[in-house]
Amino acid sequence: MRFLTTSLLFFLSPVFAQTAPQSAAPPPKITLHDLQEADALGSQLYTNSSVTGLVLVVVRGDQVFIRGYGETAPGSNVAPSAQSVIRLCSLTKIFTTDVLTKLAADGTVRLDDPLQKYAPQGVHVPEKDAPITLVDLATHTSGFDREIGTAPRHTPHFTYPDYATRWQWLPTAQLKFTPGTQAWYSNIGYDLLSDALASAAHTSYPALLWSRTLKPLGMWETTFYPSDAQCARLMRGPHNEGPCTVTENTDGSSGLYSTPEDMAKWLRYLAGPSTPAWAAQSDAAHAVYKLTSSLKQMFGLNHAGKPAGIGLGWMHLGANDDPSHIIEKTGGGAGFTTYIAIHPASHTALFVAATDGPPHAPTQGPGIFRASTDGLLALAGLPPLPERQAKRIPRRRNPHAAAPVHARRPVANEHAARAAQPRAAKSKPSAQ
Repeated sequence: MRFLTTSLLFFLSPVFAQTAPQSAAPPPKITLHDLQEADALGSQLYTNSSVTGLVLVVVRGDQVFIRGYGETAPGSNVAPSAQSVIRLCSLTKIFTTDVLTKLAADGTVRLDDPLQKYAPQGVHVPEKDAPITLVDLATHTSGFDREIGTAPRHTPHFTYPDYATRWQWLPTAQLKFTPGTQAWYSNIGYDLLSDALASAAHTSYPALLWSRTLKPLGMWETTFYPSDAQCARLMRGPHNEGPCTVTENTDGSSGLYSTPEDMAKWLRYLAGPSTPAWAAQSDAAHAVYKLTSSLKQMFGLNHAGKPAGIGLGWMHLGANDDPSHIIEKTGGGAGFTTYIAIHPASHTALFVAATDGPPHAPTQGPGIFRASTDGLLALAGLPPLPERQAKRIPRRRNPHAAAPVHARRPVANEHAARAAQPRAAKSKPSAQ
């Protein structure tokens, strides 16, 4: 697996280098600004949008900036804090690929393993001229549609489809294209990916994520199983988005809850560099695996701008050798807009989460994504990225959800699943 990844990176690097014009002006010089200047960005994001509440986290090495703006809920008069609970939505996917990279590094899986290898006995995974591989799932090039269909009425957010439903659906799925030839954003692809990783590791996926990523980083409040106390701290907007409940059914694509404090630990891990006291994520986890120029078509991946490359869940804006190169991931749904951006050249990373504004307010995603990216570059003394097309991010909205926001709906085997992940209320050992 190391050979495969290294070969891919070796192949891609010269391609990116050739994208820069030979007569281009010298690249702008990086000048690091104090992270406290990020407050101006947070204020701008909140003031220029119609969101109810917003949290901003920026990390560079040991420096951490966390601040909340607006309200945790309409009329609460309480600003979001480092302990506020948020839905990560599709940012869940980059946790899934972190686990994928670790299992590939230790030989448990290979990126080019076919999904069929990890399917339940008797289940046939469809093909279209080529098998679907794990890297196809991770780069949205599997040929799957975005979803398997509409959730049943009154289904809480991020609880559909469950394991049995998606694997029962899979043999009937019609692939949109030959795997690896196009990119089409797919949530169902990521839930199948987490199922495959769990099968390879012979454990449940929540337990796998806990042992390989969350526990080592000390992310004690990042979970698929929010407690009543955590649900009481969940940020919310003016719309009834249904209950705060267990979301393990979409553990690969969108189900994680977290807090700004936990996300600061995640950002430090992503941005690096490694120190004796803190390990950074492997370069393989956020490398480029597909050049968009090599794909016949791309859909649903350019919410923050048109990417030059596709990683394992990540989008790459600009070339690897560009000082302004950004690695990003967008998310949205259940009343939230979420975003992570990494600026590798300055080892700085940013996280934003915002709740929806009043009824009929415009979708905030594209504006928040673009302004956050430009603000991250400004902290390195760099100009904004050139104008690029950005599209609205489709939401997993559930118009039928009617349960109270803080009502938790019990699910089968919840107590067994919780046992695999210690709760936030328990003692918290020091983060590694």
